[in-house]
Amino acid sequence: MYEDLKIVLWPDPRLKKVSKPIESFDLDLKALAGRMFELMREAKGVGLAAPQVGKNVRLFVMNPTGEPDDDRVYANPVLTDGEGEEESEEGCLSLPEIHVNVVRFKQMKMTAQDLDGQPVEEAASGFVARVWQHELDHLNGTMLTDRMGPVARMAARRTLKDLEERYREENPKSETRKTKQAQSSRSK
Repeated sequence: MYEDLKIVLWPDPRLKKVSKPIESFDLDLKALAGRMFELMREAKGVGLAAPQVGKNVRLFVMNPTGEPDDDRVYANPVLTDGEGEEESEEGCLSLPEIHVNVVRFKQMKMTAQDLDGQPVEEAASGFVARVWQHELDHLNGTMLTDRMGPVARMAARRTLKDLEERYREENPKSETRKTKQAQSSRSK
């Protein structure tokens, strides 16, 4: 059902959309989560949000240890009660080869639903809390590029340019291409 899904890369506009709440907890949702786990593992990631596979629904999967028993799925997550701050380096499967230092809460609480629509309540600190915040950013249309300072943006400019070029080649009718063409014709 979702065999053709792949991880979408920046600057795909689907990554910038705010995702819609999940209303149907059915076999389709379970299949989507299963495929997301496959893609996350293939890319050697620890988390993957639905927008990163082109599906703008409030769902993310994660596995902080790599052990199959530690697979976690969160539908319609809400984070609260952030405490403390910690800066650490983050990467993103939709921004390969880019790593950015990001300040996040050290501790968080989450309410969400599982794949059957049952309530989930958890608290976490450290790495797990960081992954939650990173994936929730995706559900809200926020990317690491939005959290980059000027120095990080300069350091990543070659990779970002390469990703833009790749996106234009793979999506010749995209808005990004039309916008770039319009900007270049105005500057001539």
